[in-house]
Amino acid sequence: MLDYIKRKIVLILIFIGLWFIFYKYLSLITDFIIDRIFNLQTGRHFTEALRFFIYEVPKVFLLLILIIFIVGIIRSYFSPEKTRAALKGKSLFTGNIMAALLGMVTPFCSCSAIPLFLGFVEAGIPIGITFSFLIAAPMINEVAIVLLIGLFGWKVTVIYVLTGLFVAILSGWLIGVFKLEKYVAEWVFQVKSN
Repeated sequence: MLDYIKRKIVLILIFIGLWFIFYKYLSLITDFIIDRIFNLQTGRHFTEALRFFIYEVPKVFLLLILIIFIVGIIRSYFSPEKTRAALKGKSLFTGNIMAALLGMVTPFCSCSAIPLFLGFVEAGIPIGITFSFLIAAPMINEVAIVLLIGLFGWKVTVIYVLTGLFVAILSGWLIGVFKLEKYVAEWVFQVKSN
């Protein structure tokens, strides 16, 4: 068993090493392909468009692979039960912040919103905190983050993530402050009692 773990660690380290080497030399590889293999004239619109494409597509894929790999490791520790346990019994504002942050790293998207909503209500998590989680989970995900980093840079990505967190926290907090549970369909709470 120990040899199996060592092999996995070595493979992961090799993968990360190759990733960094390829990412570091991607610009040189692109220049080699454009200038040496295709022998295209620098400065022409077609040449620069092709250079951009050959450089940006692998860059976005490399970032996507790395982020999905890291987030996959993080997500393996977050099950719906652990998420519910972490959110249960928190005060309104603290719960909204925790819910939005957990929404960023948990493996839930908009397609799982209804079962999650019902599960959170069943666990006794307040509606406002539940909505902070449900807004953040599909809005701030690794695919969007990687694409934004690759296309617009880290500054725009940070603005996007902070804005998404702000919207999720504020929305959930307002739902909690205004006690909007009365607008939730009655059958949702009947599911809780059954």
